[in-house]
Amino acid sequence: MMTKKTILTGDRPTGKLHIGHYLGSLKNRVALQNSGEYNTYVMIADMQALTDNARNPEKIRNSLIQVALDYLAVGIDPAKSTILVQSQIPALNELTMYYLDLVTVSRLERNPTVKAEIKQKNFDQSIPAGFLVYPVSQTADITAFKADTIPVGDDQEPMMEQAREIVRTFNNTYNTDILVEPKGYFPPKGQGRLPGLDGNAKMSKSLNNAIYLADSADELRSKVMSMYTDPNHIHVDDPGQVEGNMVFTYLDVFDPDKKKVAELKAQYQHGGLGDVKIKRYLNEVLEAEFGPIRQRREAYAKDIPAVYEMLQAGSAKANEVAEQTLQEVRDAIGLNYFKA
Repeated sequence: MMTKKTILTGDRPTGKLHIGHYLGSLKNRVALQNSGEYNTYVMIADMQALTDNARNPEKIRNSLIQVALDYLAVGIDPAKSTILVQSQIPALNELTMYYLDLVTVSRLERNPTVKAEIKQKNFDQSIPAGFLVYPVSQTADITAFKADTIPVGDDQEPMMEQAREIVRTFNNTYNTDILVEPKGYFPPKGQGRLPGLDGNAKMSKSLNNAIYLADSADELRSKVMSMYTDPNHIHVDDPGQVEGNMVFTYLDVFDPDKKKVAELKAQYQHGGLGDVKIKRYLNEVLEAEFGPIRQRREAYAKDIPAVYEMLQAGSAKANEVAEQTLQEVRDAIGLNYFKA
């Protein structure tokens, strides 16, 4: 019988999830979950979110349930995946402390992903210590569940390498093999980063250029009609550009009828296809994809206590696994003073 691999994945609860998250990670998580090949843990990383939101915990608390609703709506199934809340797993904090002793500050500062995020968030010299060391916390998350497969984007590979370094250092230092080296699982081609409605390379809440899974049909339609197209395509008969035109970028991603998309592109480039018409078509395509997700989300939102119960049950299940790993780590280090 084949031994299942173990996946750990998740999100920081800093707001509702958008269709960029869906394309880049959520859709693939559901496929991996349903493959039957993995033990799947999906973490809502509230402690990590607090590393740069510590003075606004309300944002994290409010976002927690929104992320959980998004998970359930897209098809992450508590019967197949363990959905957990990071702060409810005490073992993660203790594991982080042990791993911190095996990492230098200079190594953390050299991490390209951390460097890029520090610059992006304009921390300068006011870097929260918790933010600087979050790769170590992530390693605790990964190793607590002995996850060997971590779905990541290309920009997260430095985080994976740091996690592997910590695992190797721990196992070598304490002459053990209890910690598992993780490997990154990169999304299939075509499931990468989705640009924002305005043509910005990144869809995000802060840039106000996102379509959310929770958006109503009216909100979706309004956002599609405001999308960036070809600024020089003023009249219907004008030839238009499809490169950099977000309507066609989204059609390439979400419309399964590739032949029709090719025909629409040719018509737009030749002239005779107006922006309003093509946006209405895109709205139909997106509504077909996300309308059912919205409906499921609204159904789950009618019983919020049940969603919290699901999170509590998943966290309790995950806590048992993490606690077992912690005991093995303590034994390896020799912190088992009172064992018979």
